Amino acid sequence: MMDEQKPSGELMIGNVRDAYAGRLFPTVQIETFRNIDRLFPTRTVTRGEDKFVRPFGYRPLPLDDMTIETDQGDYDLFDYVARNRVTALLVARDGKIVREQYEYGNGPETRWMSMSMAKSVSTTLVGAAIKDGSIGSLDDQLSKYLPSLKGSSYDGVTVKHLLQMTSGVRWDETHTFGGSERRQVLELQIAQQPGAILEYMANLPRVAEPGTHWNYSTGETHVVGELIRAATGEYLSDYLSRKIWSRLGMAADATWWLEAPDGLEVAGSGLSATLRDYARFGHFIMNGGVIDGEAVLPDWWVKEAGSSREVGGQPLDYGFMWWPVKPPAGTQFEAGFSARGIFGQYMYINPAEKIVIVVWSARAKPIGSEVILDNDFFNAVVKTIR
Repeated sequence: MMDEQKPSGELMIGNVRDAYAGRLFPTVQIETFRNIDRLFPTRTVTRGEDKFVRPFGYRPLPLDDMTIETDQGDYDLFDYVARNRVTALLVARDGKIVREQYEYGNGPETRWMSMSMAKSVSTTLVGAAIKDGSIGSLDDQLSKYLPSLKGSSYDGVTVKHLLQMTSGVRWDETHTFGGSERRQVLELQIAQQPGAILEYMANLPRVAEPGTHWNYSTGETHVVGELIRAATGEYLSDYLSRKIWSRLGMAADATWWLEAPDGLEVAGSGLSATLRDYARFGHFIMNGGVIDGEAVLPDWWVKEAGSSREVGGQPLDYGFMWWPVKPPAGTQFEAGFSARGIFGQYMYINPAEKIVIVVWSARAKPIGSEVILDNDFFNAVVKTIR
């Protein structure tokens, strides 16, 4: 763990508080993002023992001249990469790479932080646990698996409420405000005390009835990690490896931050993997959670996880910690959905069009510093290559 900016070997790794607050200059920020396993203890997500790497085919398509239509005007691929400080990009269709690009010293062997893309991976493990019977139902109450939550604001909250972030428990996600719940959990992560984050979550007040109000909360994802650990008896990295990572022909092991040495993974962040391995995971989701003919997820899972819904009588473009991406009005293709993380990390998946896009970025601030909305880019790619 590093709480001050200092060199690590010949690398300059940033202060984790400054990293989350958007207070690193680009060179240090980029080195930090591709070396996040130096910030906290990690657990390895092991690839397959046979060392088989599932290859991608190649079908290059001309995206340089694509038009990205936005409310502020039209842009091209060069604008998107340069103005949004994209550090790597992969576009694949039908398992074939259409475009693969690395910037700022990244390459095929680079592992890069996921930030909140890890949330979508964590909720996928809930789907796997339902499929193998470790979790009985989305309607089960959390206290069935986590008895310590009885009597807390999470008493009466179901697995489904948790996955949708509709627990009704108070949370402020502001990364740049030191007093927010998000920053308080970061401080607990820095302190590296086992069980401290769950205890903190259990003591937050309830501000709405479960299922009536949506509030984006990284803390909810930590509870997801606790749920997976309690239900399966395995740490997230081990369960992810056994169920998915070791079977997809990944090129490399991944790493995942821990809340304490030998403790639980930080389920809402801290996963680090290569660009192509993120794309392989995206193809697993695109294919309905099936690996070599075996269903790892319930057959309804992917559609539910990536779909909009209604909460408290209001429409909500949020699934099971995946974000629906609607196409522009008048277009002829189906909606996709994405995993996304602060500073511009994305896995976009469109099962109907068989398209997966992975984007890494090192933007100036956690949110809002992009020039071109990423959803506009995703929709432009689909429109161009379909």
